[in-house]
Amino acid sequence: MVIIEPVIFKKFPSVMAGISTKIGNNTNNYGFNLSFSVGDDEEEVKRNREKFSKYFGYSFTQVAFQKQIHSNIVKRVTSPGFQGESDAMITNKPNLPLVVSIADCTPILLYSPKQNVIAVVHSGWKGTHQEIIKRVIEILKIDFATLPNDLYGYIGPSISPKNYEVGKELEKYFDKKYLRKKNDEKYLLNVKAKIVDDLIESGVDIDKFQISELCTYDISYLHSYRRDKAISGRMMGFIVIKN
Repeated sequence: MVIIEPVIFKKFPSVMAGISTKIGNNTNNYGFNLSFSVGDDEEEVKRNREKFSKYFGYSFTQVAFQKQIHSNIVKRVTSPGFQGESDAMITNKPNLPLVVSIADCTPILLYSPKQNVIAVVHSGWKGTHQEIIKRVIEILKIDFATLPNDLYGYIGPSISPKNYEVGKELEKYFDKKYLRKKNDEKYLLNVKAKIVDDLIESGVDIDKFQISELCTYDISYLHSYRRDKAISGRMMGFIVIKN
C-alpha cells in the first residue's frame, strides 16, 4: 500500500493526514479501491478500508464519512460513521478521522493548529461553482472561531486542466480565466485555479497551503473516473486530530 502524505502537516504533531492510491494488495481490476459504489467486491472494499485506516492507527469504525453529492453542504461532525449527504465535514473532536472520496474531483484537507479543528472538502466543478470552500471557511470562522489565516491546507491530486474537458454550457458558471477553449463545443476547465482564488478571497495565507500537481488522469497509480470509467475505483483523503 502506498499513501501520499502531505508535507504541509508534518510540522504539527497533533494531526495526521494522507491520500490513498491504487497501489495495495488487490487481486482485481479496481486496484486498491475504497468505495462500495463502483461494483467492486464488498468484502474486498471492507478489507481495503480497514487496511487504509489502520495505516494511521485507527479502525474504519472510528471514521466519519459522507455520501458526496456535488453540493455545497457542510456538516459539523461529532461522531464516527455515515454522516449522510454532504461534500464537506468539520470536527474539533480528537481521534475522529474524517475522509473524503477521490477519483478526479479536487480533495481539500484543512487544519487549524490554533483551534485544533480539521475539515475535508470534495470540490468538483459543481461544488467549486457553488464556492464550497468559501462556505467551509465561513463556518469555521462562525462555529469554531477559526480565522482564515489560521488555516493550513492540502489541495490534493485531481484531474488537471489539460485533461478536464467540459461542455460549452459551463461558460455560464465560470469566469473565462478558468476556461480554455478546445474547440467550438468544448473547453478545458481549471478547477484548482478557481479554488485557489476562492481561498485567497476568503483571507487565507496561500503560502500555508500545499497544492499537489499530481493529475489523477495522467498518473496510473491514481484512480480516475474519466480515464477508467466502469472499472474506476476511489481513493480517500484522511485527516485526524490525535489525542
